[in-house]
Amino acid sequence: MSIGNLDLFNLLINAIDILLVTYLIYKLIMVIKGTKAVQLLKGIFVILIVTLISEKLEFQTLNWIMQQILSWGVVAFVIIFQPELRRALDQLGRGRFFSRTGNREDEEQERIVEAIVKATDYMAKRRIGALISMERETGLADYIETGIPLNANISSELLINIFIPNTPLHDGAVILQKNTVAAAACYLPLSESPFISKELGTRHRAALGISEVTDSLTIIVSEETGAISLTKNGELYRDLKLDKFRELLSAEILVIEKPKQASSGLWNWRGKANG
Repeated sequence: MSIGNLDLFNLLINAIDILLVTYLIYKLIMVIKGTKAVQLLKGIFVILIVTLISEKLEFQTLNWIMQQILSWGVVAFVIIFQPELRRALDQLGRGRFFSRTGNREDEEQERIVEAIVKATDYMAKRRIGALISMERETGLADYIETGIPLNANISSELLINIFIPNTPLHDGAVILQKNTVAAAACYLPLSESPFISKELGTRHRAALGISEVTDSLTIIVSEETGAISLTKNGELYRDLKLDKFRELLSAEILVIEKPKQASSGLWNWRGKANG
């Protein structure tokens, strides 16, 4: 092998080495994301900075303290974060370490679906009017600005509490962005379609209006009848049973190949859009 080819080979090996280390660090961060280990890493980062500064400025006492902390930090790390280490090693042994991120995202999406279904079911049974719009590809920032910002994690309890009658936030729409409740008491554009049934109120017109100008998915609970409806792409799907509602919602939210393929078929099911 010539010198030129050898240099190219070494460069390729070094590049692969760097990419592998970067990927392992990324997966490690994904494993500890959302755990108390994140705070520990922040603390270690601060200690390292202080250690470097103390060495540079020759603060002997401070540097000695930092060195002791770093020396005993490994033992403290193993003791304090034993559960996290055990879980990471268990995932590695089961071959799940490298699929952790995808599993976590799927679990979060399933949690959101169940939270929305639970809240919708609760409000439908008690005839609590609700209007929930979910942002997708088209941004809803203009409509979020018309409401009260919340930026809270999605939960059934929060959604129910927002729409309880005679509370400050119940009048208007809730807008969801990814896994957060972005804002409440938002104003949505009303549909001006002449084909909308006269029996439908402002919530249904607002849900149809936002679906005509964005790709959002909007949920309506009727205050008069407790019926559950959905709007998407200017279409209204009325009087959904809870199982059908969960099926449609899951097909649209969950990032799983099979439900996504079935999504168009599910959405081709239509009740009486105008009556």
